[in-house]
Amino acid sequence: MEHKLIIHGGFFSESNTNSEIKLAKQQALSDIVKMSYDYLNSHSALETAVFAVALLEDCELFNAGTGSQIQSDGKIRLSAGLMDGSKSKFSGVINIEDVRNPILIAQKLMSLDDRVLSGTGALDYARINGFGYYNPETQQRREEYDRKLNASLGLGTVGCVALDRKRNIAAATSTGGKGFEIPGRVSDSATAAGNFANQDAGISCTGVGEDIVSSGLAVKIVTRVSDGMSLAAASQKSFQELKLSDGFAGIIGISASGELYHCDSHPYMVWAAYDSELSVFS
Repeated sequence: MEHKLIIHGGFFSESNTNSEIKLAKQQALSDIVKMSYDYLNSHSALETAVFAVALLEDCELFNAGTGSQIQSDGKIRLSAGLMDGSKSKFSGVINIEDVRNPILIAQKLMSLDDRVLSGTGALDYARINGFGYYNPETQQRREEYDRKLNASLGLGTVGCVALDRKRNIAAATSTGGKGFEIPGRVSDSATAAGNFANQDAGISCTGVGEDIVSSGLAVKIVTRVSDGMSLAAASQKSFQELKLSDGFAGIIGISASGELYHCDSHPYMVWAAYDSELSVFS
């Protein structure tokens, strides 16, 4: 089977109103998905999901890693989750500070028994394992914080779902939060509700974490695929249920049969995919 890849850059209201930022995101997502597709040619789905999300974390256009939102106490806290569908194993970090790529720390944790760490414990583990100090703040985020911009600008989680030639699926998701949240707030990205994969499908979510966790969105869609539904049908049914609470979410996914799918509850999620050729949001 040919390998496939899909990534997202979350929801950003700027994409609706600023043509310059929209074009920049289209270009960035196109470049990253092409690099990651080439990487997938000689690496596993798990390795590629991490590779793609690390690139997204390093791009200041997105709310993960460098350029993440600042919380109400003026600090940046990052969360990331990684799911190996072939082994049904999840790892992640929650509310970690002063690191560059939380997804790389999640990858490091995958081999341990204690695979989800939070706060100071996550940071201590990162330092012991060679992840040095890094300040992910950008001037734009500081200016937004100083002006107390509306937190809705922060709906910009990043993610990747990859399918390799051995039909292994992996999902990776990273976020800088929603902006101005209460310190200690936990997003969906480092939970199975927002990032999940098994041998049948993988899903990465973006949107309002509380809505995604309340609906168990990622694991619900993947479970429905395992029960025999197509990825599209499973996603559509789950989003119909999300409407009952006016939930705000977007997903990208791949099934073991090679079906790619993306959808969102509110316009619009920015995404790119590579399935023998490039596709990018318009």
